[in-house]
Amino acid sequence: MRGLVLQYYLILRLIVRTQPDLRPCLKRCRHCRIFFLTDRRNAWRKDGGEAGRRDLGCPFGCPEAHGQEQSKRRSVAYYQTEEGKKKKQRLNQRRRESGMGSAPGEVATAVWPEPLVVHVQGVVSLIERRPVSREEILEVLAKVLRQQGLGRRRKIDHAVAWLNENPP
Repeated sequence: MRGLVLQYYLILRLIVRTQPDLRPCLKRCRHCRIFFLTDRRNAWRKDGGEAGRRDLGCPFGCPEAHGQEQSKRRSVAYYQTEEGKKKKQRLNQRRRESGMGSAPGEVATAVWPEPLVVHVQGVVSLIERRPVSREEILEVLAKVLRQQGLGRRRKIDHAVAWLNENPP
């Protein structure tokens, strides 16, 4: 994982060096503190100041993870109250009676998480200085990860290897 982050930062640094007008778009995630490129509208304050927004979450899953963590804390706090304990007993009893306990349901996962596709679309639009459609992004992502090497590698490792062979 550390190698991926290093390569990500090298590419990000190259982009900001070759296009210095994107430097204000470089922000830190308020949760994990990783740098990422954001939309130009988030880069500047409304009064024209340079600091811009500092409350942004990265598109790599931090806002969702942070929200889940907060939800879990609220749920734990509620179920520790008398009312919550009684409600949990009723829910567990109903689950046992209906036979729903342990059978996992089917989980459909998208190939590309939507927040990540939106982020890539925004970054590519910033870099290319033109609007890039979602379809173009999906096509490029599919093309990059379509061909697998002879060895068994994860898709992300394949993508990193491809970026090493074909730098931007």
